Amino acid sequence: MKILVAVKRVIDYNVKVRVKADNTGVETANVKMSMNPFCEIAVEEAVRLKEQGVASEIIVASIGPQQSQETLRTALALGADRAILVKTDEEVQPLAVSKILKELVNKESPDMVILGKQTIDGDNNQTGQMLSALLDWPQGTFASKVVVEDGKVNVTREIDGGLETVALQLPAVVTTDLRLNEPRFASLPNIMKAKKKTLDETTPDELGVDISPRVKTLKVESPPAREAGIKVESVDELVEKLKNEAKVI
Repeated sequence: MKILVAVKRVIDYNVKVRVKADNTGVETANVKMSMNPFCEIAVEEAVRLKEQGVASEIIVASIGPQQSQETLRTALALGADRAILVKTDEEVQPLAVSKILKELVNKESPDMVILGKQTIDGDNNQTGQMLSALLDWPQGTFASKVVVEDGKVNVTREIDGGLETVALQLPAVVTTDLRLNEPRFASLPNIMKAKKKTLDETTPDELGVDISPRVKTLKVESPPAREAGIKVESVDELVEKLKNEAKVI
């Protein structure tokens, strides 16, 4: 069984995001970057499936600039077998990402695609669902447990009402939630071994995918600073302010 895992290079989750002075986006120059946390969970789940003897090969793919090689090398150090970088310096929106991944699926013929439910930069939560539709594959989103057996994958999903388990016929698309697993750290020997693993490069043009943006960002601004609260002396004063000033009752 072959698994394709998609990962993305994003601003590290510990870094305070700053808006550019011209309000065209967020500052990425000289900012620490790392693998998207949900993508780390996707890589970990694929590695665990391989350790269980379910998967035979893990291919990790990323779409982005040349620096995304670092993210792919991290995934290789965690246990992936080989990597593919779809190199582009342009903004790639969820639909374009889905189309690129579809072409990689057609090329590699994996039995399962695992990816994070969303990235912490765009927060769109769209790619997995779009990819499933483009491939006409069943999907299990927001996975908190994944069990593969008898040509099916049972995915326990986190939903508003609690948990839901769906049985999907392979091949399928699975997107990971936070509670699926705890990603491991890459050991130094594995980091050294990752440098010798295969990392192929291609481009959206070579895959025949148009990545022209469908959505235009007009302006990016920091949220307004939170105003200081006030103290009231009584319930009556609280009700009066809620009614006459805040106008919420």
